[in-house]
Parts: sequence; structure tokens; C-alpha cells
Amino acid sequence: MKMIPGKLAAQLSRVGVLSATLLATAAHAVNDLPGGPAVRQLNLHPAASKIAEAQHDLHWFLLIICSVIFVAVFAVMFYSIWKHRKSLGYKPATFTDSVSVEIAWTVIPFLIVIGMALPATKVLVAQKDTTNSDMTIKVTGYQWKWGYDYLKGEGEGLSLISTLDSSQRALSDAGKPEGDNYLLKVDNPLVVPVGKKVRVITTATDVIHSWFVPAFGIKQDAIPGFVRDNWFRAEQTGDFYGQCAELCGKEHAYMPIHVKVLSAQDYTAWVEAEKKKLAAKMDDPSRVWNLDDLIKRGEKVYASNCAACHQANGKGAGPIKPLDGSAVVLDADKTKQIAVLLNGQNNGAMPSWKQLSDTDIAAVISFTKNNWSNKTGQIVQPAEVLAARK
Repeated sequence: MKMIPGKLAAQLSRVGVLSATLLATAAHAVNDLPGGPAVRQLNLHPAASKIAEAQHDLHWFLLIICSVIFVAVFAVMFYSIWKHRKSLGYKPATFTDSVSVEIAWTVIPFLIVIGMALPATKVLVAQKDTTNSDMTIKVTGYQWKWGYDYLKGEGEGLSLISTLDSSQRALSDAGKPEGDNYLLKVDNPLVVPVGKKVRVITTATDVIHSWFVPAFGIKQDAIPGFVRDNWFRAEQTGDFYGQCAELCGKEHAYMPIHVKVLSAQDYTAWVEAEKKKLAAKMDDPSRVWNLDDLIKRGEKVYASNCAACHQANGKGAGPIKPLDGSAVVLDADKTKQIAVLLNGQNNGAMPSWKQLSDTDIAAVISFTKNNWSNKTGQIVQPAEVLAARK
């Protein structure tokens, strides 16, 4: 049996790799995601608000003007070069200046800039006008999730933490990009009513994030220590998607935004259901829990909020410190770990989790103190967390 020559073997290898790549691409083929990215999308995302429509119109208006200028300038330039070249006997002019030309190429660009600036300014002012809003929602960026606090309007008092769905992270870890909403599915979407002006106040607790939903034409940086605002009004019901648009760390790709727009009746029903859930979660901080119940609850809190960084096995990764065998976790002084969760540490690398309830914090601390190789037998009660908040 003859050996395959080296060059032919290399070519066959490249063909095999290309075929495998094409097969993998076909296997992972997706469809357009309504309210989200489209396959081979050209142009801007379909608008779902008046501001987004105005931005689209402005985009085309400026693009057409710039294209006309580009074609006109280069057409004149190439025509002049071709028709007045030296080979045809043309000689260069000897004049040094022309008042008419100077005036023309000053006045005409000035008028063009004014003609472009007026509609652009109109859209910019409109998209920053947050007055007369129907509701206000505070959006807080965390590494790497979003917090939504309903401050004004129907739903006032509700708070949500929106995190990438655990199933999506599992698909990513396994290298299996599946589904039309791959890496866009979250556990708690932001829910708003259709046709209402929603003022969005953005800030962050650690690094700069950016809340960006293309369908609504809204993109606002969330900066630690600063409060900035923007607004949108959804003109249709449905699901709309976006992502953090500021490089915010290693989990930047796992920080999606999902906005669910409901009819007025459905939104009211959602608010009532969420308030019932909130009331059910408002545990009495003076209640004394047994260790088993706290561990069961803490396991769920850990999976939703901590596992993305510290991993399910508690080993951490890279700069993320492990909880398995951690000195703070094993320390008999429980207030040290309580302080870390309430205040964060390492300049925000470990964010504050004070938005969690006293019971949830007590549960997750008790879980970490009694899981993996950490068999301390220690238990933290909600009352201890409540005392540490004061």
C-alpha cells in the first residue's frame, strides 16, 4: 500500500477540517430571533419605538448625504484628472487663489453641516428628554448580571436580578451553541407595559457596563458612582433582546438583556403575581432556621448568583478565589463572611450582595460553610445578617 504524499495529505487534511466546519455550522443553524438578532442581518435592528424609528430615518438621511458628497467629489476629481491630463496637452493654471472658490468651499460645506446637524440635534434632544415618564426603573450593572428596581409607577417596590439562564451557560461550557436565543435567555427579564414611557436610570457597582436594547434605540452607560438616565416607549408587545455593550470583564459575553413587553392587563397581572412572590419571600428575620433547611435554600441562591464566578464546585477560576477551603469561609468568626457579602471586597471584584434578603444571605453563607470540603457545622441566622446591616 502506497503512502499518501505529504502535500496531498495536507490538502486532504484541510478539506476534512473545512468539511467538519461546514457540518458544524449547518448543525448549529439558527433562525431569526424576533426582537433580537437576525441571521445575516444587514442595516439596523427593526425598530419597536418611535425614537428607534427616528434614529433609522436619521441614519438613512445622513448616509444618503454622505454618499452623494462622496460620489460628487470623487467624480469631479477623477473627471478633472482624466480630462486635463498632461498627455492631452493641458498645462496647469498659474493662479494662486480665487475668492469665489474660497467662498464656495466654505459656505457650501457649512450649509451641509447645518442641514445635517439640525435633524440630528432634534433626535438627540428627544431621546434625552426623560420628563413626564409613566414609570421609572433603576438599572444596575453587576459583574455579570443586571439589577432592576421599579422606583415609580405601577410595580413600584419590585426588584429583580436578571442573570444568564444556567442552561445557556452549560451549553457554552460544552461548546454547543444551540437555540435561536443562545446566550440571550435569562432567568428574570425586565417586564414593562406597552405604550408607557419608561425612564431608565443606570448605574453600576463595580466597572462600567452599558445597557443596550437596539429595538428601542436605547444605549446608556452604567458607571459606578454616577447616575444617568434615558428612556424608551415600546410600541408593540413581545420579547426584545440586547446585551451589555461595554467590555466589562471575562463574563462580558454572558450579560444579556431581555425586555418583555406586555399589554396593560397582562402587566397588571404580572405585577400582582410578583408582589405575591415578594411577600412570600419576606421571611421574618427573627425566625430561627435549622441547618438542613438553610443549606437547601442556600444551594439555590448559590446556583443563581455565585456559581458563575466561583463555579459549582467552589474552586473558583483565575483571579476568582475558591470558596472550598477558603480561610474566610472556615473562620469561626461568621461576621467576616457576612461583611464580604454585604459590602463586597477587592475594589468590587467581589460585588456587594446586599440586595439579597437577610434569609438568602444567611442561607448561602451556611451552604458554603457546610459544602464541598467545608464541613464546619456552622450556621448563620437571618438575624445575624440583619444586625450586620445596621
